[in-house]
Amino acid sequence: MTQSEITIKDCQIHRLGIIPETFRRMGIQLEFRGDDIHIPAQKHYEIETFIDGSILTVADQIWPGFTPDLLSIILVTATQAKGTVLVHQKMFESRLFFVDKLIDMGAQIILCDPHRATVIGLDRKYPLRGIRMTSPDIRAGVSLLIAALSANGTSVIDNIEQIDRGYQHIDERLNALGAKIERIP
Repeated sequence: MTQSEITIKDCQIHRLGIIPETFRRMGIQLEFRGDDIHIPAQKHYEIETFIDGSILTVADQIWPGFTPDLLSIILVTATQAKGTVLVHQKMFESRLFFVDKLIDMGAQIILCDPHRATVIGLDRKYPLRGIRMTSPDIRAGVSLLIAALSANGTSVIDNIEQIDRGYQHIDERLNALGAKIERIP
């Protein structure tokens, strides 16, 4: 999303199941280096399409299927890709209701129903823009944070306690990687 490279250390790749392959299908380049995952800088990434013209569907499943905790990250990643994906949240109702905030940021998303959203990625033609928003839960909150990091301008995220519940000291860790996050009392 930020078009920069990162290496994630000690990933226990053999335990990630279909997670790496799902991100590859989203067009994200992944290089396995021992037990580390290196993601090179990418200006563009393209969502996989099928020969019959159908679009990629990413749906949550019980393990070893795709974990529902990463669906919101797939969704936000797709907003800046080239191509279309249907995100299907089968296990939990109303987890996709944060997409209105992404739409306010400029994302092209159609919320089909409480379980499905279609994301139309326009290959960064229209970058996301910073807005004020509220984190409804842990998963949506971290996705909104990812969107804010890649957006033009400044974003303010309220109710960050939701993000903190799942991602301790995330502001400090992301700032160490070059982000510009400031907590406002």
